[in-house]
Amino acid sequence: MGYIMIRKATAKDIEAICEIYSRIHTEEEQGRMVIGWVRNVYPIRKTALDALGRGDLFVEDIEGCIVASGIINQVQVPEYADCKWEYAADDTDVMVLHTLVVDPRQSGKGYARAFIEFYQNYALSNKCHYLRIDTQEKNQAARKMYEKFGFKEPGIVNCNFNGIDGVRLVCLEKKI
Repeated sequence: MGYIMIRKATAKDIEAICEIYSRIHTEEEQGRMVIGWVRNVYPIRKTALDALGRGDLFVEDIEGCIVASGIINQVQVPEYADCKWEYAADDTDVMVLHTLVVDPRQSGKGYARAFIEFYQNYALSNKCHYLRIDTQEKNQAARKMYEKFGFKEPGIVNCNFNGIDGVRLVCLEKKI
Protein backbone atom coordinates (compact mmCIF):
# COMPACT_ATOMS: atom_id res chain seq x y z
CA MET A 1 0.00 0.00 0.00
CA GLY A 2 1.33 3.36 -1.02
CA TYR A 3 0.96 6.68 0.72
CA ILE A 4 -2.70 7.23 1.68
CA MET A 5 -4.16 10.71 1.42
CA ILE A 6 -7.80 11.40 2.11
CA ARG A 7 -8.82 14.78 0.79
CA LYS A 8 -11.74 16.78 -0.54
CA ALA A 9 -12.58 15.69 -4.04
CA THR A 10 -12.10 17.90 -7.08
CA ALA A 11 -13.90 17.85 -10.44
CA LYS A 12 -11.00 15.79 -11.79
CA ASP A 13 -11.96 12.95 -9.39
CA ILE A 14 -15.57 12.55 -10.58
CA GLU A 15 -14.79 10.07 -13.35
CA ALA A 16 -12.81 7.81 -11.02
CA ILE A 17 -15.59 7.91 -8.42
CA CYS A 18 -18.20 7.04 -11.04
CA GLU A 19 -16.03 4.14 -12.20
CA ILE A 20 -16.03 2.81 -8.63
CA TYR A 21 -19.84 3.13 -8.51
CA SER A 22 -20.04 1.20 -11.80
CA ARG A 23 -17.70 -1.56 -10.60
CA ILE A 24 -19.77 -1.97 -7.43
CA HIS A 25 -22.98 -2.17 -9.47
CA THR A 26 -21.37 -4.82 -11.69
CA GLU A 27 -20.21 -6.84 -8.67
CA GLU A 28 -23.73 -6.72 -7.25
CA GLU A 29 -25.39 -7.62 -10.55
CA GLN A 30 -23.07 -10.61 -10.87
CA GLY A 31 -23.80 -11.78 -7.31
CA ARG A 32 -20.33 -11.17 -5.89
CA MET A 33 -21.47 -8.33 -3.57
CA VAL A 34 -24.72 -7.69 -1.70
CA ILE A 35 -25.20 -3.99 -1.03
CA GLY A 36 -28.71 -3.20 -2.22
CA TRP A 37 -27.83 -0.45 -4.70
CA VAL A 38 -29.29 -0.25 -8.20
CA ARG A 39 -27.44 0.85 -11.33
CA ASN A 40 -28.81 4.09 -12.81
CA VAL A 41 -30.68 4.75 -9.54
CA TYR A 42 -28.10 5.04 -6.73
CA PRO A 43 -25.32 5.93 -6.49
CA ILE A 44 -24.98 7.74 -9.80
CA ARG A 45 -22.85 10.55 -11.24
CA LYS A 46 -25.32 13.11 -9.84
CA THR A 47 -24.67 11.70 -6.34
CA ALA A 48 -20.99 12.60 -6.66
CA LEU A 49 -21.58 15.88 -8.49
CA ASP A 50 -24.08 17.11 -5.90
CA ALA A 51 -21.64 16.31 -3.09
CA LEU A 52 -18.80 17.98 -4.97
CA GLY A 53 -20.95 21.08 -5.32
CA ARG A 54 -21.66 21.11 -1.59
CA GLY A 55 -17.98 20.58 -0.79
CA ASP A 56 -18.53 17.39 1.22
CA LEU A 57 -17.20 14.76 -1.20
CA PHE A 58 -13.95 13.12 -0.15
CA VAL A 59 -11.63 10.68 -1.88
CA GLU A 60 -8.94 8.31 -0.73
CA ASP A 61 -6.01 8.88 -3.05
CA ILE A 62 -3.14 6.38 -3.18
CA GLU A 63 -0.34 7.98 -5.16
CA GLY A 64 -2.75 9.47 -7.70
CA CYS A 65 -5.16 6.51 -7.82
CA ILE A 66 -8.64 7.01 -6.32
CA VAL A 67 -9.45 3.84 -4.34
CA ALA A 68 -12.38 5.04 -2.22
CA SER A 69 -14.85 7.85 -1.82
CA GLY A 70 -17.43 9.04 0.66
CA ILE A 71 -19.61 11.98 1.56
CA ILE A 72 -19.11 13.49 5.02
CA ASN A 73 -21.44 16.15 6.35
CA GLN A 74 -23.96 16.95 9.05
CA VAL A 75 -26.99 16.12 6.92
CA GLN A 76 -29.16 13.51 8.58
CA VAL A 77 -31.48 12.05 5.97
CA PRO A 78 -35.22 12.36 6.73
CA GLU A 79 -35.46 8.59 7.32
CA TYR A 80 -33.29 9.02 10.43
CA ALA A 81 -36.26 10.66 12.17
CA ASP A 82 -37.92 7.22 12.29
CA CYS A 83 -35.00 5.64 14.18
CA LYS A 84 -34.90 5.47 17.97
CA TRP A 85 -31.30 6.64 18.36
CA GLU A 86 -29.51 5.72 21.58
CA TYR A 87 -28.04 9.22 21.81
CA ALA A 88 -30.38 12.20 21.59
CA ALA A 89 -27.64 14.32 20.06
CA ASP A 90 -28.15 17.86 18.87
CA ASP A 91 -27.89 18.10 15.05
CA THR A 92 -24.86 20.35 15.39
CA ASP A 93 -23.01 17.58 17.26
CA VAL A 94 -23.63 14.84 14.64
CA MET A 95 -21.41 14.00 11.67
CA VAL A 96 -22.75 11.60 9.02
CA LEU A 97 -20.90 9.40 6.54
CA HIS A 98 -22.83 8.71 3.33
CA THR A 99 -22.08 6.54 0.31
CA LEU A 100 -18.76 5.08 1.40
CA VAL A 101 -17.37 3.18 -1.57
CA VAL A 102 -14.14 1.26 -2.04
CA ASP A 103 -13.08 0.07 -5.48
CA PRO A 104 -13.89 -3.68 -5.47
CA ARG A 105 -10.48 -4.31 -7.07
CA GLN A 106 -8.91 -2.82 -3.94
CA SER A 107 -10.98 -4.58 -1.25
CA GLY A 108 -9.25 -6.13 1.73
CA LYS A 109 -6.39 -3.62 1.75
CA GLY A 110 -7.57 -1.51 4.69
CA TYR A 111 -8.88 1.41 2.63
CA ALA A 112 -12.34 1.37 4.24
CA ARG A 113 -10.71 1.28 7.67
CA ALA A 114 -8.53 4.28 6.80
CA PHE A 115 -11.56 6.18 5.50
CA ILE A 116 -13.58 5.50 8.66
CA GLU A 117 -10.65 6.58 10.83
CA PHE A 118 -10.45 9.78 8.78
CA TYR A 119 -14.20 10.29 9.22
CA GLN A 120 -13.92 9.93 12.99
CA ASN A 121 -11.02 12.38 13.17
CA TYR A 122 -12.80 14.80 10.84
CA ALA A 123 -15.86 14.71 13.11
CA LEU A 124 -13.75 15.45 16.18
CA SER A 125 -11.93 18.28 14.42
CA ASN A 126 -15.38 19.77 13.72
CA LYS A 127 -16.41 19.31 17.39
CA CYS A 128 -18.90 16.53 16.55
CA HIS A 129 -19.02 13.69 19.06
CA TYR A 130 -21.74 11.56 17.51
CA LEU A 131 -21.25 9.61 14.31
CA ARG A 132 -24.11 8.28 12.22
CA ILE A 133 -24.06 6.01 9.19
CA ASP A 134 -26.64 3.90 7.42
CA THR A 135 -26.57 0.80 5.25
CA GLN A 136 -29.07 -1.66 3.91
CA GLU A 137 -29.96 -4.61 6.11
CA LYS A 138 -28.75 -7.03 3.44
CA ASN A 139 -25.26 -5.45 3.36
CA GLN A 140 -23.79 -7.79 5.96
CA ALA A 141 -20.19 -6.93 5.07
CA ALA A 142 -20.68 -3.24 5.90
CA ARG A 143 -22.61 -4.06 9.07
CA LYS A 144 -19.81 -6.31 10.33
CA MET A 145 -17.18 -3.71 9.45
CA TYR A 146 -19.02 -0.91 11.28
CA GLU A 147 -19.52 -3.18 14.30
CA LYS A 148 -15.73 -3.69 14.46
CA PHE A 149 -15.40 0.10 14.71
CA GLY A 150 -17.77 0.22 17.68
CA PHE A 151 -20.92 1.34 15.86
CA LYS A 152 -24.23 0.19 17.35
CA GLU A 153 -27.45 -0.48 15.45
CA PRO A 154 -30.26 1.29 17.31
CA GLY A 155 -32.85 0.55 14.63
CA ILE A 156 -33.95 -0.48 11.18
CA VAL A 157 -36.27 1.79 9.17
CA ASN A 158 -38.46 0.49 6.33
CA CYS A 159 -38.42 3.06 3.52
CA ASN A 160 -37.92 4.06 -0.08
CA PHE A 161 -34.32 5.26 0.06
CA ASN A 162 -32.44 7.14 -2.64
CA GLY A 163 -35.04 5.98 -5.17
CA ILE A 164 -34.79 2.31 -4.19
CA ASP A 165 -38.05 0.71 -3.01
CA GLY A 166 -38.38 -1.69 -0.09
CA VAL A 167 -35.21 -0.75 1.74
CA ARG A 168 -34.64 -1.87 5.31
CA LEU A 169 -32.27 0.92 6.33
CA VAL A 170 -29.97 0.01 9.20
CA CYS A 171 -29.13 3.10 11.25
CA LEU A 172 -25.74 3.01 12.97
CA GLU A 173 -24.26 5.35 15.55
CA LYS A 174 -21.23 5.83 17.72
CA LYS A 175 -20.26 8.33 20.41
CA ILE A 176 -16.64 9.50 20.25
